[in-house]
Amino acid sequence: MMKAKYINPFTDFGFKKIFGEEASKPLLIDFLKSLLPESNIVDLTFKDKDQMGRTEEDRKAIYDIYCENNLGEKIIVELQKAKQNYFKDRTVYYSTFPIQEQAERGEWNYKLKYVYCVGILDFKFEEKVTNGEGEVIHTVQLKDQNNKVFYEKLKFVYLEMPHFVKSETDLANRLDKWLYFIKHLEDFQSIPEVFKDEVFIQAFEKAEIAKYSEAERHDYEQSLKVFRDNKAVYEYAVNTAFDEGKVEGKLEGKLEGKLERSMEVAKSAKQMGLSTADIIKLTGLSESEINKL
Repeated sequence: MMKAKYINPFTDFGFKKIFGEEASKPLLIDFLKSLLPESNIVDLTFKDKDQMGRTEEDRKAIYDIYCENNLGEKIIVELQKAKQNYFKDRTVYYSTFPIQEQAERGEWNYKLKYVYCVGILDFKFEEKVTNGEGEVIHTVQLKDQNNKVFYEKLKFVYLEMPHFVKSETDLANRLDKWLYFIKHLEDFQSIPEVFKDEVFIQAFEKAEIAKYSEAERHDYEQSLKVFRDNKAVYEYAVNTAFDEGKVEGKLEGKLEGKLERSMEVAKSAKQMGLSTADIIKLTGLSESEINKL
């Protein structure tokens, strides 16, 4: 098998290298403008995601990217590599922190800035199918009983990457190009003609493994190992649970909310030597639940 020329963007290292560094800001802006055109992004400021929350327990809710645009609107971007229990609950919980931090001391009229929560999902989030194809983009807002938006300043956008199946010749817009880039980056050996513009050329340069220092290549290899281990553990646990009859019905759509499945994943992950932090992100279980296994 030919050795990869570019990094896997679904690894923690790869995602941060392409979108989460100061030098990567033009790439993140271009991606978010294609996904959230209504946000009018001109510039972004990375915020300290480790300082979110008022208590030590709250601060454990760490996102991959937390930034603020030129209008003061808050944007969370989270890369989720495997399905876990209470995933929807977790994303709603995350959205509360950029809301709470807007509180002002003294007299305050409670006027809030927009909050966007973007989830890039490397798994099938929903089984809903439209026109024979799974939906890639899920946009969620608070609505009333008449299906009218009740509060327009909070939006969740989930990108269900396994359902993105367009070929290079089918790419219709900027967002299509970004989704194609994210999904297939690790497979490219050269820059496809469709990406021959300044922003994407910069993205490919950021992603080229040969340009990294020895320390960066080591960090990437470690991140890639964790990514592959997590994938293997998840698939093993799902298949084991299915074979033993612990999960009934269709696999997809039936697993979410199954504590038993998460316990199986966590047990397998511990046996493979994954860290507690990685197991928490993989399964959604708490540290105390994992320590009891």
